[in-house]
Amino acid sequence: MDFNIHKGFYSFIITTSFFLIWGNILVHTQDSSYTKPKVTNTYKEYKKQVNNDSLKKMVELKTVIPGLIYDLRYASINNFMNRLMYPKNTAVTFLRFPAVKALTNVQAELNKQGMGLKIFDAYRPYAVTVKFWELIKDERYVAHPTKGSGHNRGIAVDLTIINLTTGNELEMGTGFDNFSDTAHHSFTNLSAEVLQNRNLLRNLMEKNNFRIYPEEWWHYSLPDAAKYEILDLDFKKLRKSL
Repeated sequence: MDFNIHKGFYSFIITTSFFLIWGNILVHTQDSSYTKPKVTNTYKEYKKQVNNDSLKKMVELKTVIPGLIYDLRYASINNFMNRLMYPKNTAVTFLRFPAVKALTNVQAELNKQGMGLKIFDAYRPYAVTVKFWELIKDERYVAHPTKGSGHNRGIAVDLTIINLTTGNELEMGTGFDNFSDTAHHSFTNLSAEVLQNRNLLRNLMEKNNFRIYPEEWWHYSLPDAAKYEILDLDFKKLRKSL
């Protein structure tokens, strides 16, 4: 390789590297300047909202749903982040009253068939959603901080079905927080058993006013999210309302 080719090659590398680095700086700068939505971050403000509308009350799920099983993944390192996102060994989780009431009906119908619900996640403080975004930055899998999420509003839940006799989860084709096409509701190249199990969960959830999230078979939320404020209250503060 002669000198001119050498010179041109290294010039190309330097120029390309410059634009890649500058592009990353621009993306980071633009992303860090997002407008934060209105967030309820004091217990006093939350109580005022509940006093004005009792349906906004956050309810600890196990206090009203018999036999519910928790596997709160973000209170351990057994999650796709491989790190604690909630305080270690958090043993409570919450949803708004209408969501809990609807979930109670789902649990009751499953119990008649010898089955029940396992909860992976429900209410998620807004600050945790921000942490997710900083690490993932993909709106297919985490909410953008400008919008908040159904989890932040207390109307979204991640869950599966278990066999009450064995305690085992029904086969759903993937585990929780699997970010592949196989986890999508539209993916049908699955066994008859898996399709039947997914349909069982979906039919019961939709019957009780929950809506699917197309990319995640485990994620359901109530409609009309805008009716509910984005919350950034830690679990200890919400326990005060029990």
